[in-house]
Amino acid sequence: MPASYSIGSRYEAFVRELVESGRYASASEVVRDSLRLLEEREEHRQAKLAALREDIRKGVESGPAIPAEDVFDRLEKKYAAEGRK
Repeated sequence: MPASYSIGSRYEAFVRELVESGRYASASEVVRDSLRLLEEREEHRQAKLAALREDIRKGVESGPAIPAEDVFDRLEKKYAAEGRK
């Protein structure tokens, strides 16, 4: 991998501003911190994706779905029958 990258004038100015403000000692520190944040975000995204896949797997394994209309019809009949008692 190359040791230098072109990030464009907008980000060059931003990096320079961060270093000049004293928040970072060097452009390399800015890049490392940025990459750490990107890595954390990517790990979080991967974890969310894995959880979503697990939820989908559980849903598929739970069997066929029952249409909501059928569920509500059964509930209405049940409560109507209980109301007549």
